[in-house]
Amino acid sequence: MGAEILERIRNLNERELLSYWIKGEYEEAETYWKLAERAKELGLPEEVVLTFKRLGDESKGHGDELYKIYREQYGNELAEVDIPNVESLNVLGKFWKVEDLDDVLKVALESEKLAETIYRKLAEECKDEELRKTYLQLAEVERSHYEALLGLLGDKKV
Repeated sequence: MGAEILERIRNLNERELLSYWIKGEYEEAETYWKLAERAKELGLPEEVVLTFKRLGDESKGHGDELYKIYREQYGNELAEVDIPNVESLNVLGKFWKVEDLDDVLKVALESEKLAETIYRKLAEECKDEELRKTYLQLAEVERSHYEALLGLLGDKKV
């Protein structure tokens, strides 16, 4: 799935690409905030709730940062892009159906790893230096999200 999405992302122009990532970061933020609410409802440890909330807040911040770059170049209206968000690989739906946090964390880990890989690929291929730096910074953030989720998973196998 990741290779197909990456190929479709590569064919986007810079405006479409930024739009795609802005929407993706906002979607990811919503997903993590909902996961925090659900974790609280399920009576999961406070560390889980707070981690999901923090990841949501960070994702919103990244969306805002990308949107600022976008507005400077293209104005307020985002371009329409019909490619699924790599970071919302059914994590939320899975969490609502099952009460197994480990399964949800494993799906979220895969999603964060895929996003990091794609951001790094895009940085390699990007000609705009400011955007390249942004992609590398976002890749690092996705790596930190991965590490935070891994911490919640603990000793269990991924």
